[in-house]
Amino acid sequence: MEQELVIKSEQEILPISFWQAFLFWLKLGFISFGGPAGQIAVMHQELVEQKRWISEKRFLHALNYCMLLPGPEAQQLATYIGWLMHRTIGGIVAGVLFVLPSLFILIGLSWVYVKFGDVPIIAGLFYGIKPAVVAIVFHATYRIGSKSLKNKFLWVIAALAFLAIFFFNLPFPLIVLTAAIIGYLASKKYPTLFTGGSTHQQSKKDYGSAIIDDDTPTPAHAVFSWKHLGKILFIGAILWFVPIISLSLIFGWNHAYTQMAWFFTKAALLTFGGAYAVLPYVYQGAVNFYGWLNPTQMIDGLALGESTPGPLIMVVAFVGFLGGFNHALFGNEHLFLAGVFGAVIVTWVTFLFSFIFILAGAPIIESTHNELRFTAPLTTITAAVVGVILNLALFFSYHVLWPNGFNHPFNYEAAFIALAAFIALFHFEVKVIYVICASAFFGLILYIGA
Repeated sequence: MEQELVIKSEQEILPISFWQAFLFWLKLGFISFGGPAGQIAVMHQELVEQKRWISEKRFLHALNYCMLLPGPEAQQLATYIGWLMHRTIGGIVAGVLFVLPSLFILIGLSWVYVKFGDVPIIAGLFYGIKPAVVAIVFHATYRIGSKSLKNKFLWVIAALAFLAIFFFNLPFPLIVLTAAIIGYLASKKYPTLFTGGSTHQQSKKDYGSAIIDDDTPTPAHAVFSWKHLGKILFIGAILWFVPIISLSLIFGWNHAYTQMAWFFTKAALLTFGGAYAVLPYVYQGAVNFYGWLNPTQMIDGLALGESTPGPLIMVVAFVGFLGGFNHALFGNEHLFLAGVFGAVIVTWVTFLFSFIFILAGAPIIESTHNELRFTAPLTTITAAVVGVILNLALFFSYHVLWPNGFNHPFNYEAAFIALAAFIALFHFEVKVIYVICASAFFGLILYIGA
């Protein structure tokens, strides 16, 4: 009987042809603007409401799992659904196509930025976009905080995290680890602090039957197997170790490329709460410690990331490109190649673990994601992330509104654009891409007219 259910499951999934799904994932890679919230909304509209490939309940079940993992949840959700429909190859295709278009676009825009950033038109566009980024990061702080800070305890965690990074400049990993330990210990004595409900509550809407419906049996490839887990972990380890060892042998451990691979490996494992959560860590390392780029370039990179499709964490490709280009790691005659190599390295190590988490861990964590001992530490991590992102917003504000320091004049034009973007996002709920475009237009007018 169990064998019949598995066969039935496979037959129900088959109507979604691989190439039909391939074309959808390819399209998604080019239209996934608006950060994780916008990307998840697009997938819900297409897959749940229109195509009926997967039911609302199964979609939210996958989303809740991805929200518990470090890394870009929208990209992981695409990988998960692709894996559920077409096994490992389906997950890989969905996840890669979600990232690949934005990688090529960002490499092209990074080259334009470093070659023509001083050209009045390009400089004018960035003059307007940077103040908008300030408003966008404040808006992200509000969005995450409004969803995650459900009680006074979590507000205290957020406040302590802000104080830790703002006044004491404590490392982001230490803040995350401390928050996780506090959450785990608090859940033992005060479990009610963490039982306020899921961020993503199930919708009551009924969109009709789906190919992968609520009662569709778990397909054979989605059932936990120690053999499958071992195989994925072994392959994943090879795909991580080989580049790291190769870079160490060719360039040396202390070389910028090797350090990029190591640094962004750590970043990939600490991105609880999405891209905005890891940006402070990236800033601490890439700007303050390694000096791969300067603070102004970091803000410009975030502006590029906000205005292109794909996960916002793709801003790391810009960091890698600038690191290779600024330091001429392949010599002055191969600056573009040095930048591309840096972008590819950091993209590889940043997203590799997202695939490993989905392909290896989904069958395990699906059965445990409602257990308090797992969710409580992640709840406090998310609360701490709110305080860290607020610090990032203040940092960007300082560099945009006082570009030359507090001892120099206040930039009233940038403040006006930031305020307008702030009102558009908070009051009128305008989409981020429209705010970016409008701000770039006004920035160009102000810059050229100055």
